[in-house]
Amino acid sequence: MPVVNRIADMSAEMAGWRQHLHTIPELGLECHKTARFVAERLREFGVDALHEGIAKTGIVAIIEGRGEGPTIGLRADMDGLPITEETGVAYASTHEGKMHACGHDGHTAMLLGAAKYLAETRNFAGRVALIFQPAEEFGGGGEVMVQEGIMDQFDIDQVFAIHNAPGKVFGSFNTRTGPIMAAADTFHIRITGKGGHAARPHDTVDPVVAACSLVQALQTIVSRNRNPLDQLVISVTQIHTGTTDNVIPSECYINGTVRTFDNAVQVLVVKRMQEIVDGHAASFGLTAELEFEFGYPPTVNHAAQAEFAAEVAGEVAGEAGVNPDIDPVMGAEDFSYMLEARPGAYLMLGQGESAGVHHPKYNFNDEIAPIGASFFARLVERAQPVSA
Repeated sequence: MPVVNRIADMSAEMAGWRQHLHTIPELGLECHKTARFVAERLREFGVDALHEGIAKTGIVAIIEGRGEGPTIGLRADMDGLPITEETGVAYASTHEGKMHACGHDGHTAMLLGAAKYLAETRNFAGRVALIFQPAEEFGGGGEVMVQEGIMDQFDIDQVFAIHNAPGKVFGSFNTRTGPIMAAADTFHIRITGKGGHAARPHDTVDPVVAACSLVQALQTIVSRNRNPLDQLVISVTQIHTGTTDNVIPSECYINGTVRTFDNAVQVLVVKRMQEIVDGHAASFGLTAELEFEFGYPPTVNHAAQAEFAAEVAGEVAGEAGVNPDIDPVMGAEDFSYMLEARPGAYLMLGQGESAGVHHPKYNFNDEIAPIGASFFARLVERAQPVSA
């Protein structure tokens, strides 16, 4: 079964929704204009209940099916990124310094398309909970919505989400059982020495030399401390220090990210990072402080749901259009919190060749929206069929 005919008929409408949302990107929990637009469309579709203001601007809409049954959750993220857009499209961002550089405008349009179809047809039992979530990029809106009780309040039994995938074959679905995206943690290291004239380094305690040595030493955690079979990334992304060429500064700041799939590896990183920081402070005769921030946990697909989702995806994209065993991705996703609260699965939908996500020239491919919406619709109809 290819794209649902009724949803194919909505292609231009979904593109219009998406392109409007593209003009008004918003950050974090502050997705007010986006949420208002989404709520207006849902009311037009005739959803049975509309719950707004969850996690500040999040929405859960309920569509009742035919007869008794469980509740399936479908989630789309709504927020953008603090990036200045360089696409040159006619519907480019009108919010300076903000853009939809990750396709959340497209995810929202796909779920709206599925919502319109499901509200019209209601060819399923039980209920559908449509989850429109703010703050996926920053702020952990998924965690906030779970903490505010959506899973229990709406009696959600299982939950699913899709993310677009630049570089993957157009219209293909990609997923796996188990960890599909990594945990994302952040570290901050502040080094304090003794500044002075750059021509008299012997009168100083130079934090720059210590920082250079420390950055290299952190990579030994990957190369010498972890099991080579365990996946781990440690990336230093910022070093800030100094003001001019002839002054050795007093302080240096180092920042970066750690990506893991396994808690034991995460624990190892924290332990070794602290030991390395303390050791460098002692060996260079200065002070150094480590602050380790635990971020999004790994996104882990549940086996039964991932296998079922791949089967349904095959109905839409064809068996050859589904890869049910992709390699895990070292990026992170706060849908992880929903998968910790309920069984479910996360899939990636190929949009063909394009600029990558989080790039100023990225743009969601509107042609995949009917494919994603059809997947959501068929997922509901297959998971919760109407009794004969």
